[in-house]
Amino acid sequence: MSRAAIKVGITGGIGSGKSIVCKVFNTLGIPIYNADYRAKYLMHNNQELKNKIISLFGEKAYLDGKLNRKYIAKIVFADKERLEALNSVVHPAVALDTEEWYQRNKKKKYVLKEAALIFETNGQNALDKVITIAAPTELRMHRVMKRDNATEEEVMKRMNSQIPQEEKIKLSDYVIFNDGINPVLPQIWKFHMQMG
Repeated sequence: MSRAAIKVGITGGIGSGKSIVCKVFNTLGIPIYNADYRAKYLMHNNQELKNKIISLFGEKAYLDGKLNRKYIAKIVFADKERLEALNSVVHPAVALDTEEWYQRNKKKKYVLKEAALIFETNGQNALDKVITIAAPTELRMHRVMKRDNATEEEVMKRMNSQIPQEEKIKLSDYVIFNDGINPVLPQIWKFHMQMG
């Protein structure tokens, strides 16, 4: 009897280096599901989800068939209830999409689901293991400011909307330190070998 692939979540605070670590896993032949990318894709291309977003935010939610991100961001970041309403229609669509992806990759030993908000959304309940990518706050801050051309204040606000890194580490099964001191490749390889 064949078993399904082990579902591993990969998370970490903003600027921790999730994408870089995922690229390394991908070179080892591990399929990666990028939840944030797929959520954006579905909000642009899934007609049922688009209709739900329009019913929540009105016709201005889309401009020329494309999601009006600035308009929606302005609303949801000023009103927690509206953000929850948006999440209540996006998360089920992503969950269904994830499940279809799992089915397509079930013959693999393990698969990775990359998501910034795993513990924040109780996503760990649908996973077998969770890896947290960890890095010092100052380094993460520097990376995001450089990457997004953002101010320290903007980055801090985004960091504060996530569960603290120490908490994520406690809740995780495995931690990869991307701190510029500990080499990342041996840590990834060790996990990969443990997974069989």
